[in-house]
Amino acid sequence: MPSAPSDDAHRRGAMHRTFQILRTMGEQQHEGVRVTSLAKKLGLTQATTHRLLQGLMEEGVVEQDRQHKLYRLSLDLFCLAAQAGAVNDLRSLARPALLRLNASLGDTVLLLVRSGFDAVCLDRVEGQYPIRTFTGDVGGRVALGVGQGALVILAHLPEAEHEEVLRYNLPRIRHYNVYDEVYLRTEVRKARELGYCARTNGLLEGMAGIAVPVFDRNRSVVAALSVGTHVSRLNDERLPIVRDMLAREAQQLSAQINPFDPTLRHPMHSMVASTSRRAL
Repeated sequence: MPSAPSDDAHRRGAMHRTFQILRTMGEQQHEGVRVTSLAKKLGLTQATTHRLLQGLMEEGVVEQDRQHKLYRLSLDLFCLAAQAGAVNDLRSLARPALLRLNASLGDTVLLLVRSGFDAVCLDRVEGQYPIRTFTGDVGGRVALGVGQGALVILAHLPEAEHEEVLRYNLPRIRHYNVYDEVYLRTEVRKARELGYCARTNGLLEGMAGIAVPVFDRNRSVVAALSVGTHVSRLNDERLPIVRDMLAREAQQLSAQINPFDPTLRHPMHSMVASTSRRAL
């Protein structure tokens, strides 16, 4: 016999409340949560909240600190999320965006991803006009802060991280004879305020570029979409058009990126794997 509608509604309601709990706990994962505060935030009774938490503990996705009576998401849940992140890696997700931008603009489009204190060129689609970039071809890397893509990633890191990167990278990039601390901090602040980084003159003579940040679903910056072109092709009239196209693609891409994507931890491995798949 099929279940009565009321039974189905009850099950849907229980599932909805369960995911409400998981999402709320995810927002407070570092601190942990008490039954009382969780129940109040979700508008549930303490008895219902406690019952749902006990069920989640039995499934191994929630754990409790017995000393402080705080509940947290368990490592098992993060392991499941990490497996989900391996379905569509960043390079595969971003490839259609790079092709669309290249077809619309005719310029070279790059995907840069953060790798420690550097930015790595994860993918690149060549435009009609030969250009030079700091990263060169796919697999090339440059210190965070050098070039539009690497700078826009640096600009959108959390304050403590971006300070650490600045301290480490400033000695590495002094040989450019442009990137002193005052200049770099000014550029970082400007990129953060504007939401993009653009240059129509710079260290590479005749070259210009613009980049926007790409975030994961936790709103952590993980990459940059960048256009490299000739100075004449990024004038005051065309720059806002290119910026808006990049921003739209970056926004759509950001909504798809899983924070546990292994590409974000091992960009070089992703490139090797992708090359192997295409060769088969």
